Amino acid sequence: MGGTRWMLCLPMPFAPRLLFVLVLLAPLLVQAAPAPWYYWRSLVDGQRVCAQTSPGHGWERDSAAYEGPGCQPRRKVLIVPMR
Repeated sequence: MGGTRWMLCLPMPFAPRLLFVLVLLAPLLVQAAPAPWYYWRSLVDGQRVCAQTSPGHGWERDSAAYEGPGCQPRRKVLIVPMR
């Protein structure tokens, strides 16, 4: 069994740096949110579709952002105080 043995080890100074970078990037993952939905209107025939991103060339955004999936308005939650 000659030759070089390959070992999957990280150099010691690299591990603390990696941990430091992961700790710095963790808050970005927590703040991630889904993309808003929009109605898009075709410049060719006026057809409307609901999508998070533009369907392509020849489409323009036709509405404000919806936060619910499929261009549904955000649900309103009523909080009724207990007596």
